[in-house]
Amino acid sequence: STIEAIYQFGDSISDTGNYIRENPNSRFAKLPYGQTFFHKPTGRCSNGLLMIDYFTKFLNLPFLDPYLNKDGNFSHGVNFAVAGATALNTSILVTKHIVSNSTNSSLLVQLDWFKSHLNSICSDPSVCKQKLAKALIMMGEIGGNDYNRAFSQGKPIIEIYKTVPEVVQIIKYAIKEVINLGATRIVVPGNFPIGCMTIYLKMFKTDSSRLYDELQCLKSLNKFAKFHNSKLQEVIGELQSEYQDVSIVYADYFLAMKEILKHATSLGFDKDTMETPCCGTNEDDKPNKDSHIVCGRKGVVVCEDSNKHVNWDSVHLTQHAYHIMAKLLIKRINIWD
Repeated sequence: STIEAIYQFGDSISDTGNYIRENPNSRFAKLPYGQTFFHKPTGRCSNGLLMIDYFTKFLNLPFLDPYLNKDGNFSHGVNFAVAGATALNTSILVTKHIVSNSTNSSLLVQLDWFKSHLNSICSDPSVCKQKLAKALIMMGEIGGNDYNRAFSQGKPIIEIYKTVPEVVQIIKYAIKEVINLGATRIVVPGNFPIGCMTIYLKMFKTDSSRLYDELQCLKSLNKFAKFHNSKLQEVIGELQSEYQDVSIVYADYFLAMKEILKHATSLGFDKDTMETPCCGTNEDDKPNKDSHIVCGRKGVVVCEDSNKHVNWDSVHLTQHAYHIMAKLLIKRINIWD
């Protein structure tokens, strides 16, 4: 393949160790995070590998070191993603009364890191352009946390819909910036079917069966994620017609995860427990937000076989789920060669 480096922007779906360098006492810096593959925590928010790790393997590149690892080897790319990162700057979220409590390293901060990194490796912009011609940019998934925060703070969904155009515009801006620096291949992932995510199923649990679809996901939340994704795809279309010599490809995380849930049994997941988190309890009377039963805290139970679970810790997926998603996406994303 002609791809010699990957530059990843995003949040906990792709962070390989930035957040735990900002917050060394974080639960993501403790076992059982990382237990399956590395046998130690690395700052990945799962039991093992993430989709970005499978993408790098597929391209025969080494795993991406996090930007904040000062001893990192960045010859094959850099991971700028930070768990908890939002698309919008935290100062903008505050004006909407959306509190961001975990990290200030939002998309524009990550973009500044990228520019600093380029300044450190290229003598002038034309050299950078040559380097980026052989690179892949993973622009996201990002934006999910802007919505996660708003939902978990009890904002009405009507209000949250109003933030979507802004979130999508900031992603558009970031894509234009990397193109102007010389990027020629960009993958832009959409949001997950959040109505199928354990944390949301718990937050909005209801006895009204008509609010759930055939996969037992919350319809209104999936409709919201689809709205974000359709706006994102509109923007990709606009950019693609503006920059015809650049490939900008949408990655359908929504569909990939829905397919896993649909074909769970044949993929080796346990139909009954696949949505129960492998780590941390999921009993209705003990919501996972109580710190003593959150994954990574002392004395928290971990399931026997993480491969039977789609969900790792209520919010993030297991290595097995990410692996299958990555395989589906590698087949469908037309950008690798």
